[in-house]
Amino acid sequence: MGDVLTFTDRGIYCPAGDFHIDPWRPVARALITHGHSDHARPGHGAYLATDAATPVIRHRLGEIAIDTIRFGETRRIGSATVSFHPAGHIPGSAQVRVEVGGEVWVVSGDYKLAPDGLCETFEPVRCHAFITECTFGLPVFKWRPQREVAADINRWWAANAAECRASILGAYSLGKAQRLLALLDPATGPILTHGAVENTNAVLRAQGYALPDTTHVTPELDLKAHPGAMVIAPPSALGSNWARRFGPARTAVASGWMRLRGVRRRRGADRGFVLSDHADWDELHTAIRETGAERIFATHGYTEIFARWLVTQGFDAQVVPTEFGTAEDDAEDAA
Repeated sequence: MGDVLTFTDRGIYCPAGDFHIDPWRPVARALITHGHSDHARPGHGAYLATDAATPVIRHRLGEIAIDTIRFGETRRIGSATVSFHPAGHIPGSAQVRVEVGGEVWVVSGDYKLAPDGLCETFEPVRCHAFITECTFGLPVFKWRPQREVAADINRWWAANAAECRASILGAYSLGKAQRLLALLDPATGPILTHGAVENTNAVLRAQGYALPDTTHVTPELDLKAHPGAMVIAPPSALGSNWARRFGPARTAVASGWMRLRGVRRRRGADRGFVLSDHADWDELHTAIRETGAERIFATHGYTEIFARWLVTQGFDAQVVPTEFGTAEDDAEDAA
């Protein structure tokens, strides 16, 4: 039986359906797992994404020819049958299941297993071959329970508010920012947002995702009327003229990379909170086992190390080079 998916210079390709999944160069037909810009790129002839992911993709890419599909719905494309299943990464994010002649492959996109109370929870999908990210594919990456991290963030905010200082928390504008907003205790004080975050909030609120009330920081906003505020902004805004408007504020970054010593210092923040929208070491192994797949393809992350470890566990594992992001880049709200 031949391979259901192949790996090309444009991205992951299905010959039986003549489509690509999250291609990084323009193609005629693209199936998109989620709205982050390393996965949803402009220039494709036609797009297919979940109905939950499509509003953000439209918001980011503008007028595109995009069709929608519900989670779990099957669609026949050529001689391939496809369906999208929750990935738990950000709202609307999906894994793509592709079946050809009884052979099933799954492309994970980006994913995490632990429910976060905001986005759709990861759903394991049985398959013969699994194409998995491994952004945090090292044993050092193990996440604490979300409730503990949320308690730390709220205590930090409360302590800063007691000193009448603003708390500026760096978080990527699609996914991470909204997850953090849902974890905050609004009784502590007002919650302000950078425009990039607030624009995304508006799209997700319109879809019915529950977020607390926030105030967009505009040039006209009187910051003195919002003492002790929590401010959610992209990490690139920390240390900028925009952030200096808040005076002697405390700063922090929420990211899986905060697990590594030295990263917080390089980001120029006072505090780092370890919170990622990607699977940690244990979750990667759990996800792979639950697929039942014998063939594993490792993409974007600690691919070589992770694939070698999988081989020692009896898997047929190999590395597939891609152009998906491996870091939580300030310019893109990736991880």
